[in-house]
Amino acid sequence: MSAPETGAPLLSVRDVDVYYGEFHALQSVSYTIGRGEIVSLLGGNASGKSTTMKTILRLVTPRAGEIEFDGRSILRDSTAQVVRSGIASVPEARRVFPEMTIEENLLVGAYTRRVSTARLREDVQTQYEMFPRLAERRRQQAGTLSGGEQQMLAFARALMSRPRLICMDEPTMGLAPIIVDQVLETIQRINAELGVAVFIVEQSAELALSIAHRGYVLVNGVVRLEGSAAQLLANPDIREAYLGQSAA
Repeated sequence: MSAPETGAPLLSVRDVDVYYGEFHALQSVSYTIGRGEIVSLLGGNASGKSTTMKTILRLVTPRAGEIEFDGRSILRDSTAQVVRSGIASVPEARRVFPEMTIEENLLVGAYTRRVSTARLREDVQTQYEMFPRLAERRRQQAGTLSGGEQQMLAFARALMSRPRLICMDEPTMGLAPIIVDQVLETIQRINAELGVAVFIVEQSAELALSIAHRGYVLVNGVVRLEGSAAQLLANPDIREAYLGQSAA
């Protein structure tokens, strides 16, 4: 899948260093996400993938480097300010509020927006149109939904903030193969129909690169490879490390 013409990057991360105590978790990490792009960050366990996402969302403060969103530094922003600027997240394991209804979960997704109740209701209806299954169960507690339904709710909740970029942490984790296909199709719809850029942190290279325009490979906190999805899928090192295929 070819990358869209994006001009200046929507998100630019340059030479970011993150430490946990003495542990150097991210080492001079740089990458960009263009407007309307799907970009995948690949890596094994403890490679620094989740730390990378937490840094964007201002849950982790880097010791050095710069992060710009739409040309403006967000290094000193709070997480709420980052969300208000146009960055949303779909966390690992979905993390819906199980005791709240589907509709209550959706409204929580708009907590940073200062708009009328009528406007919020319109946005909720928009999510129901995109995710009809949620509309059928709007009064149902989120904790009673299947894993796939909870993932759709997590997507819809993120969209309630009207983002220009959604960060997704392991969106296919723990889901049955048929549901994984539905999740990947939904990510493509969000990107294509709404024009929202997507940053996917994922262990499964084949899944992530099947829908991505570009990708980066993180190894022990360092970006070791980058390129188009097709280039990375064809790379023998990627095939052996992440797809279980030898280069022979």
